[in-house]
This record gives sequence, C-alpha cells and structure tokens, in this order.
Amino acid sequence: MLDQVYGALADPTRRTIVAILADGEINVGSLAERFPMSLNAVSKHVKVLERAGLVDRTVHGREHRLRLNADPLREATAWLEYYRTFWDDRLTALEAFLLKQEPGTESEQARHPREGGR
Repeated sequence: MLDQVYGALADPTRRTIVAILADGEINVGSLAERFPMSLNAVSKHVKVLERAGLVDRTVHGREHRLRLNADPLREATAWLEYYRTFWDDRLTALEAFLLKQEPGTESEQARHPREGGR
C-alpha cells in the first residue's frame, strides 16, 4: 500500500487535491473548478488517490462527494519517521566519531601526550 500512497503523492496535482480535501469534504465538480484542466482529468487524479486509499467517495444521486482518508498518510509518515530516526542516530554517531578524530582535540592529545605539550 505504501507504493500506491507514495505514487499517488508524487504528482503535484494530487498533492493539491489532498490539501484541498484536508479542509473538508467537497464535490467533484467544485474540486475540478479549481484546476486548469477538464473534469475528466481531475477525476482521473481522484481515482489514483482513491486506489491509494487517500480519498473516500460517496454518491448522493448525481453528486459525488470526496473526503480525505488520512490513515494511509499516517502509515506513510510512520515509515518515514523510522528512517529519519535511523539516519539521525547514525549521523550523530558519525559526528561524535569525527570530533574525536580532529587533531588538537583532547582525545588526540591524550593519545600523543608529548606532542600535545609542544
């Protein structure tokens, strides 16, 4: 499911649709009016978001109403957060290691006490 979520969000038009839906439910016609493209083109973008589980559609007669489903975004964020933490930890460890390796630092002088006093 992550592939579909990230694939859906890779397109700037679909990201804009998600942002619009974050403000609340809207019908497809009103959504399409906000874009310089046909209703059919907007509907295709909406279908990609639906397949990714990001948009729920309800039909009342001829009116199609769209609502954001944030659950897949939470899952995608959790996946990213795991790797953000992973890399933050690794980079912090690398920084600490590199600081220990700099000439003239306390640890360098401790390894070569005679040279540090000159």
